[in-house]
Amino acid sequence: ISDQKPLGCWSVKHGQILTCPVVCNFETHEYIAVHDDKVLRIWKDEDINLDKAFKATLSADVYRIHSLPHGGPVVLFRGGAVRTLDVLLEAPQQDIENVISGEVIRWSGAFMEGQQPILIFTTEKDGDFFVYVQKPKLSSLHKYKLEQQESAKPLCFTAHITNQTVTLLCLYSNDSVYQVLIPLQQDTEEKLEEEEKILSKSLLLSLSVSGAVLKGTSLVVLDKDHIAVLGNLAAPGKEPRECLTIWNTKFQTLQTSKELPLGTSGQLWCYEEKFFLIHGKVLTVIMYKCDTSSLAAAVGKLKDSQTPDVSSFMNWNTLEDEELVVSFQSQESVALKAHSRMNLRSRRSTVAEEQPETLSVGQLLLNLKDASTYVLEAELRQLMSKAPTPDLQATIGCVVTALTDRCKRNPKYYPQNFLQQIVETRDLSYSLCPDLMAVALEKKDMHLLQICLERFPDIPEEITYACLKAFLSTSEAHLQSIDVNLDSVVCYIDVEFDNKEVKTEIVENGFSAEMDQDVCDTKMPKESQSRSDGECCPVGPQKAALLNAILHSAYTETFLLPHLKNLPARQAILFLRYLYYLYVKCSEKVNTTLPGIRCPTINQIMDWMCLLLDAHFTVMVMLPEAKELLSNLHKFVRAQVRFYSELSKIEGSLQELQRLNHLRESQTYSIEVLEII
Repeated sequence: ISDQKPLGCWSVKHGQILTCPVVCNFETHEYIAVHDDKVLRIWKDEDINLDKAFKATLSADVYRIHSLPHGGPVVLFRGGAVRTLDVLLEAPQQDIENVISGEVIRWSGAFMEGQQPILIFTTEKDGDFFVYVQKPKLSSLHKYKLEQQESAKPLCFTAHITNQTVTLLCLYSNDSVYQVLIPLQQDTEEKLEEEEKILSKSLLLSLSVSGAVLKGTSLVVLDKDHIAVLGNLAAPGKEPRECLTIWNTKFQTLQTSKELPLGTSGQLWCYEEKFFLIHGKVLTVIMYKCDTSSLAAAVGKLKDSQTPDVSSFMNWNTLEDEELVVSFQSQESVALKAHSRMNLRSRRSTVAEEQPETLSVGQLLLNLKDASTYVLEAELRQLMSKAPTPDLQATIGCVVTALTDRCKRNPKYYPQNFLQQIVETRDLSYSLCPDLMAVALEKKDMHLLQICLERFPDIPEEITYACLKAFLSTSEAHLQSIDVNLDSVVCYIDVEFDNKEVKTEIVENGFSAEMDQDVCDTKMPKESQSRSDGECCPVGPQKAALLNAILHSAYTETFLLPHLKNLPARQAILFLRYLYYLYVKCSEKVNTTLPGIRCPTINQIMDWMCLLLDAHFTVMVMLPEAKELLSNLHKFVRAQVRFYSELSKIEGSLQELQRLNHLRESQTYSIEVLEII
């Protein structure tokens, strides 16, 4: 998520439908999915085609698969039966009993109690709600009936287990959260009881504050004293607003809330102290931390309640700039930290005389907003020199954001050396300082862009394309006057004083100009025949080093291709000529590897050539100046294919020779002649 890159994508065939959420088996690092209710699929990261993955057709419809970190996957069927995945795979067509009759499953959750997995699910029938507690390894099943509530019904459920007791939380339509306690019975094996017990519930929390009522749609448990509820906050005389809220159940108080103006899907997930929710069209991930609940925290009487540290890290990637003023104004110890961009609140303040050590990072940066350049950089250097902390990386991201914000406000200010030093010495990413590369593009800071491309793992394809276009459009004369790291090109580009590469003899693997004269009958001008596109570098060393940084950047073809189609035709041809030059250079080497540091690999070169041809092939075919390049590229690739085809013919003989050499012990000098037939 932090890299903003899809790591894998798998699709079912046309007409097939994924019928329950895909889960990961923590023990085997495999993915498990069910399509068309009964067909089980299991695959790993390296598997490309889902249709060729492991397949098992089950005898009953699956409702949900739950994966436990130390208990393995557990499968819940629509009929209420539960099986561990291991037992199910031993006999996929085994009979699956129906535990429920006429009931519809509304919610399910899996937990570990000691070494035993426990699955809890709720069902509904004719307005009545039932709770089932199953221990699949012990074949234990208990059924309970939920006490009815007049004029209100459950909307969603969540649960947790502590001290052999299941705590089931129910969000009801009357804007209240009820608590149900279910003791885990210590039985070894027991069938479903004939008479279900009635579970009584107690009011845990009323979702109303200062006349406003929260119409909840989803809730999760954070700890024993805090819950998070997603829903619409309706105040008298105002339009309902969708909000994420955190409540203290011990003291019945609303601890913090955040308006979500772009809307959500109504679903909220919580995993390893992170919230996951859909805000607009973006998956938003928010870190949180719940300290021990206290009365002072609940009523906002903590000493630091006026300057919560949350404000320095809180930002919602999907909000507009003017909306960033609204922050999580937490008045107690529930602190949330966004896992994405780190922007500052827009609040004017003078430099405080208080020592920086006593201020939060956000407060310090706000106080430095209008400070002089010297004071700003001195304080930021001091802030970064502190001992490493868990939030140091986020702090550095805030520092870079503070510098780029000042660059935007003051066009004459640009701390080039300071920014380069930070990027070179700190482990940053694009998501921590998203405005940095945009500012560097505006300032035409090619060296900083080169460093970012080599170090940031999560650069959006739009920014990668903008860098490529900037590199190709910058003149060679201007590039010679700026500082660029040439480590990736100095070992394979020889430069004369006139910046032209010294022509050297090229001996490509299997390439012979004579053998391919008949490949293309296009007549070339005599002056162009004297020097092939693959024999001389079409760009200077500075531009070559910058283009190498582009080749090293991570990308997703689906997202990059639309931007690449907007590249001007002449720039596309120049880039393709350089890629062809690199391809020829790689082919000179037996191991197809260019010498030097951070040099492009043959796979990167080939991938970008294919991308560029996919994006501009029609245009290139129509342009006369591209005809010779395409012809040479075609001949060279065809020669390579022929060469490797010939090698494959003698592969068996070469392997046999290698085997004979291992068997024979050459103690004395000898000459042997082996005839390959």
